[in-house]
Amino acid sequence: MGYSDQTNELAAALSKAQGAMKAAVFDKANPHFKSKYATLASIWDAIRKPLADNGLSVTQTTRMNGIGLILDTRLMHISGQWVASEYPLAAGAPQAIGSAMTYARRYCLSAICGITADDDDDANEATKATAQKY
Repeated sequence: MGYSDQTNELAAALSKAQGAMKAAVFDKANPHFKSKYATLASIWDAIRKPLADNGLSVTQTTRMNGIGLILDTRLMHISGQWVASEYPLAAGAPQAIGSAMTYARRYCLSAICGITADDDDDANEATKATAQKY
């Protein structure tokens, strides 16, 4: 989605925060993929204090565009500097949208803060999905 004109103070603060962040605890298992992952709460537990201690905050909001619902994730610094990403959410029943939103929030939050939230399967699942298409 973008970033502010300047990001020097944000980058310095995020570097310090990342140095203090511990890995998110993998507190749930996905039996379908036989993998473990960190819940949204676990990710917040890993990043909340290091972000706050360094003048950083995160917001995750939704909005509609011409195609559908978008999750906006914004990492902000007390200087006013920011970086943001957007993630399209699939349409569907409210329960399906809620599930997709939680999934997207986990991934976007961990990505914008630079922490791990899932077992690394070395792209095995993505490779399988691509191979099945052809």
